[in-house]
Amino acid sequence: MSLFKVYPLFDIEITKGKGSFVWGAEGTKYLDLYGGHAVISIGHSHPHYVSKISEQLNNVGFYSNSVQIPQQKELADKLVALSGKEGYELFFCNSGAEANENALKLASFYNGKKKVISFSKGFHGRTSLAVAVTDNPNIVAPVNETDNTIILPFNDEEALENAFAENEISSVIIEGIQGIGGIYLPTQSFMDKIRSLCDKHNAIYIADSVQCGYGRSGKFFAHDYYNIDADIYTMAKGMGNGFPVGGVLISPKFEAKFGMLGTTFGGNHLACAAGIAVLDILKEENLLENATSLGEYAINELKGISGVKEVRGRGLMIGIELDQEAGPIRGKLLKEHKIFSGSASNKNTIRLLPALNVGKEEIDTFINALKEVLK
Repeated sequence: MSLFKVYPLFDIEITKGKGSFVWGAEGTKYLDLYGGHAVISIGHSHPHYVSKISEQLNNVGFYSNSVQIPQQKELADKLVALSGKEGYELFFCNSGAEANENALKLASFYNGKKKVISFSKGFHGRTSLAVAVTDNPNIVAPVNETDNTIILPFNDEEALENAFAENEISSVIIEGIQGIGGIYLPTQSFMDKIRSLCDKHNAIYIADSVQCGYGRSGKFFAHDYYNIDADIYTMAKGMGNGFPVGGVLISPKFEAKFGMLGTTFGGNHLACAAGIAVLDILKEENLLENATSLGEYAINELKGISGVKEVRGRGLMIGIELDQEAGPIRGKLLKEHKIFSGSASNKNTIRLLPALNVGKEEIDTFINALKEVLK
């Protein structure tokens, strides 16, 4: 049986990972500055991570949410402590798309409304409603199309005000830093406007933190740069460092009811072990601080490279816009310098999403390689 070919693949098989490096089956060592779509938050095969999962697997790997799972409470407590979101509650799921799907559903349960606002260049997932609020018609099947979604121009306050005036809005969903779109940041004024309009119209502010959360920006949530509390935060990717984990962080204004949300695999023993290990390492190794300092260093250094048009981002979520298409440059970085980097829907942009414990030496290796291929 052949695989359903929906991914263009590099002719590379990864057989080993350690820290910010991976090795191919033939023994070639690669610098990983993409982390498998921002998933690798604490580096490959971190000893504490491996130990926590192994220990848990030796006891019990899975049972359903019909029994007490103390690891869920431990993960939730550590998440609240590190994020500072006191009073919020956590619902576990398995992926970013599932987190956003549940957040949008929860908002509609709360206020009884249907319309959802999202923004151009935004990406929120591939499931039914998550893909409908994503600005990419190529991945929206006819069955996903709905008149309950409104995609507005990014950072356009007038369009936002008009949409609220003309519709009964259930929720607004926005990334703290747009990822796949090309590493674009909302303005402070725009984020303030979303918060004020949601408050005025009893709508729900959903902070999509699937890619820009979990310390990637240098703060726990990229939305924290705006000094605004969202009603719901969605998480996945770096939450489990490769183990499928997703979460919805829910403000105290919501009241839980039996059967309102549900999941088979979300919050299972192994997923929680992975999530606990990630939070332990983020805290003990001061990885948010490392993301901030190394991100500032990288952004400043990249801005001075000939052929770089613009550098966007915060922390270790960086977009490098070139004066040419990025695909061939990424190819040279991989083939000639053995460095993995990421693409964006903006075809001139390279995305950097390294592990949050990446070192300055690895950042310098990339900077020097980029200078070389852009000559």
